[in-house]
Amino acid sequence: MTPITRMDLTGFTEREPGVWTDDHGLVLSIHFFDLVPDLPATLAEPQRLRQGLAGLVTRAGGGLIEAVIGEVDTVPAVRQLIKVPRPNGQGQVFLGSWTVPRATCSTVVKVQAAEGRQTGMREAMVMAQTGPDQYFAPHPYGVDTTGGLPYHMGDHEHWDPQFPQHPLTRVRATLARLTPGLGLHDGFKALPPFGAGPAQYGGRA
Repeated sequence: MTPITRMDLTGFTEREPGVWTDDHGLVLSIHFFDLVPDLPATLAEPQRLRQGLAGLVTRAGGGLIEAVIGEVDTVPAVRQLIKVPRPNGQGQVFLGSWTVPRATCSTVVKVQAAEGRQTGMREAMVMAQTGPDQYFAPHPYGVDTTGGLPYHMGDHEHWDPQFPQHPLTRVRATLARLTPGLGLHDGFKALPPFGAGPAQYGGRA
């Protein structure tokens, strides 16, 4: 199904091909897209890539918490943490992913978890510690987040130890745990690297 040949599935149970869940509400999935990656810039342009990704997520009504360039099994990749409104209910869904792009295709590892009935506690407790004036801040990637979920200090990794059961904490920790054990097929690794130019995406970034 995907070029992913190795992954640590400790604690996960397969629900269908390519989809696993754990006892804490996490959903792990892997995907393969046989298309030129729909990224707003190359991985060699991190600032432009982050700005473009943040804009895309904002326009979809969510919020990009962070986007980091790294590697999966020695192949350049981009890691994203995103929050989106929970469909048909209160609260948010948090998604963490690695996108590994090549010239004509890509593979994605995604972990997601939704807030339960109790929402907003992390945000309220962090705001009480930082103060309202320090809690909200301009997005670090220099984009206008009007229309999306606001950028704020409550999503920072710094606060994860105080909220070990929060879905964002679990998503971030699980993605970090999975990353070193991810393996890619040699044929996928040998494909030409992703190198889309600005014109291909209409200068969206």
